[in-house]
Amino acid sequence: MSNSKCERFTWLQAFAWAIAIVAILASSILMASEAVGADEKRTSVNSFFSGEGRDQVVPDKVSKNDSAPLAKSDRRGKSDLRSALAEVPAITSATPNIDFWIYLADVALFADSDGDGYFSGIDLLFDADTIYSRAEVYAVVYLSLEGGAWTEYAATEDFVINGSSGSDEYVIVTDLVSGYPAASYDILIELFDAFDHSFVADMGPENTSALAFLPLEDAGRDAPGAAPRPVVVNHGGGGGATDPWTLAILALFAAGSVVLRRRRQLYPDSPQSARCREPSA
Repeated sequence: MSNSKCERFTWLQAFAWAIAIVAILASSILMASEAVGADEKRTSVNSFFSGEGRDQVVPDKVSKNDSAPLAKSDRRGKSDLRSALAEVPAITSATPNIDFWIYLADVALFADSDGDGYFSGIDLLFDADTIYSRAEVYAVVYLSLEGGAWTEYAATEDFVINGSSGSDEYVIVTDLVSGYPAASYDILIELFDAFDHSFVADMGPENTSALAFLPLEDAGRDAPGAAPRPVVVNHGGGGGATDPWTLAILALFAAGSVVLRRRRQLYPDSPQSARCREPSA
């Protein structure tokens, strides 16, 4: 007498299979969405506060920036920086000037409407100092996505620093509107002499943890209850956008259909029964 293996396929198992398929599908959708996000043009709104730091109520300037997509390179290099493209090559250098330095930098993140731990607002404060009693400088600020290439996101106008005074802190408040996928970002600040545009100082994640591993995303991704972005599915004769929840429902029905067909193959005489047949003698 031979033994047969009992195979039980229930609606609970069908549901489990469907959940697994939906989970894989959702993961693929999210990865595709983020890949698309990396090609989005960037939009941000920057508010600049000079002199009084975070105590200043009214910004000196507010600007909206529409920029190219985030740099795709996974390698971080000097070639991405303004210091490598200085306007006066004869007198500038890619190394900092010891007459200037950035004493401190601090970041406060804000605006996390959906509560996922990623913020769409950056409040960046830094204090630049010099050996001179007074100097005019300007700053350029960059973001790096997941340790990749530096991408410029803000540039100040000329401002005055007074020796090593702590009362001349500069603040840039940025609202990331679009083009910034949810991820970990680093910030780099470069300082230039307004007189000859020479690079004089910088501060980045290698200098302080305040500028490293910042969880950011744009406001479009921060909306509470926002539906996932559609994924474009291309077919031979054309293309169209398929909603991810529709795909999930189809996957659920597909999983259930597979299980039911399997049950009918096992138990053609009693499709409602979950019992195994007794092996024949």
